[in-house]
Amino acid sequence: MKVILQENVEGLGYLGDVLTVAKGYARNYLLPRKKAVVAEERQVKLLQHIKRQIDQKAKKELESLGESGKNLSKISLTFEVQTGKDDKLFGSVTSKDVAERLAAQGVEVDRRKIHLPQPLKELGTFSVAIKLHRDVVPKINVTLVKKAAEEATPEGGSEKDQADEAVDE
Repeated sequence: MKVILQENVEGLGYLGDVLTVAKGYARNYLLPRKKAVVAEERQVKLLQHIKRQIDQKAKKELESLGESGKNLSKISLTFEVQTGKDDKLFGSVTSKDVAERLAAQGVEVDRRKIHLPQPLKELGTFSVAIKLHRDVVPKINVTLVKKAAEEATPEGGSEKDQADEAVDE
C-alpha cells in the first residue's frame, strides 16, 4: 500500500516521503495515528506543491543565515577569567557565557545553538561552532586570558596585604 508520511517515523522515513508499506502496517499503525495518509493522485500532487513551497522558503532562509554566518565568523570573544595556582580556572566558560557576550555585542544567538562539548576550563584560544542551520555552522574564536592581578603598591605588597598588616598593628 502506498502512503505519504505526515511526520518522521523512525526506521521508516521522513515527512513527505511516499513509501510502499504492508497493508496491515498502514491500516493498523500509520493511518489511525495520523502518521501517514493513503497516497492518492490528488494528495501526491498536493504534496509536490507543498514541497516546492517549502524548498523556496528554505533557500531564502539559508541565504539569510549564510549572511549571518559570515558576519558571525568574524567575531572573536575574549574572556578575562580568574585563575588560581598553576593557571587553573575558578569555574569555567559555558555556552551561556558565550551567548551573553554575543548578545552584549548585538548578536542574538540561542545558547543551545552554541556547540561547546564541554565547558572551557583552560587558558587559551578555542574555536567554537555555532549551528545556525545544518548547512550553516560558523566558528568563532573564544580566548580565555588571565585576569590582571591586583595592582601592586610601591613596597611590593598588594593593597590587600597592606590593609591586613594595618589591622594587625
